[in-house]
Amino acid sequence: MSAIVEVVEAGLAVTIQDRGRTGYRNIGVPVSGALDPGLMAAANALLGNAADAAVLEVCLGGPALKVLSGNVRIALAGELGAQVVNSRGQILKVLPWQTATLFPGDVIRIGGVPHGVGYVGISGGVRVAPQLGSRSTYLRAGIGGIDGHALAVGDRLPCESLSGDPWLEYCGALPWRQETGPIRVMLGPQDDYFTAQSLAAFLGSPYRATREMDRMGIRLDGEKLVHNERGAEIVSDGVAPGSIQVPANGQPIVLMADCQTSGGYPKIATVIRADLCRLAHVRPGDEIRFAAVDHAQALAALRQQTQHLARWVAGIASFRPPGVVDEAALYGGNLISGAVRGDEPLHFAVPALT
Repeated sequence: MSAIVEVVEAGLAVTIQDRGRTGYRNIGVPVSGALDPGLMAAANALLGNAADAAVLEVCLGGPALKVLSGNVRIALAGELGAQVVNSRGQILKVLPWQTATLFPGDVIRIGGVPHGVGYVGISGGVRVAPQLGSRSTYLRAGIGGIDGHALAVGDRLPCESLSGDPWLEYCGALPWRQETGPIRVMLGPQDDYFTAQSLAAFLGSPYRATREMDRMGIRLDGEKLVHNERGAEIVSDGVAPGSIQVPANGQPIVLMADCQTSGGYPKIATVIRADLCRLAHVRPGDEIRFAAVDHAQALAALRQQTQHLARWVAGIASFRPPGVVDEAALYGGNLISGAVRGDEPLHFAVPALT
């Protein structure tokens, strides 16, 4: 059965994202999709959704959502917290890495993200119409999501009404591990456009994220990288999320999910897939270091990341929120033969002595 959630506060640049729009880069359409696919998968796992179900991506301030119809379960993944104001005016706190069930008239107010991105999963996923095989919002072209724009007040999000026990919530029993250390890259494909000293500086010096950052890319500031006699431009060729371009000013640009499909700057390296999601949590001023790995090491890192997610999902546990009465347990366990009428005498069975 379907349900409807209305946006009553839009937040800041909150968008609908899924795994992305693949197969259209040859006609200039970026992949888009969640900046941190692991966190998106965690939010969906808490709800029993498909791993690629569409979610809300929160980069700064979160939205406020009101349930118009159906019972809707929400899940928070990342450094997100929320408050539910139910139809009786009660305020209930929702912690990250857990679910909360809302009933018609309930409102959930989702806070901001202090670092990086967080995800709000909704039962059944956000079921806006897909475009080119994806529900992901690509703001620059105005496609995906809701008419290609970030959430706005009055938008309605179709989803699935909860069919299970509305009083049974779920949480991640294991801590969510964030990788630390340098961002791992594979050098190239145009590392031969740089001097040996520049390659050493790229791998040995810190860079800082500037304020020029969005879903398309992150401009870095640090040791200037010098191009060799080949120059600072190439015949435009394909780029992908994770490509690190270096224009003539010598300052790297790391491309992200909404990046263009081709470019004319040499690419000194490419961020491995297992570490690209870490860049989604970078804020202006954060320090970034790079380390070179080979293809086998990149595959091993991706395998390890996939195994961590599987272990985390296997550790999801159910719980009943404080104040919730489990009527089945009450009637089945605390009373003899279930409920009785108040005007009838009680008869207790006396156990046989052994």
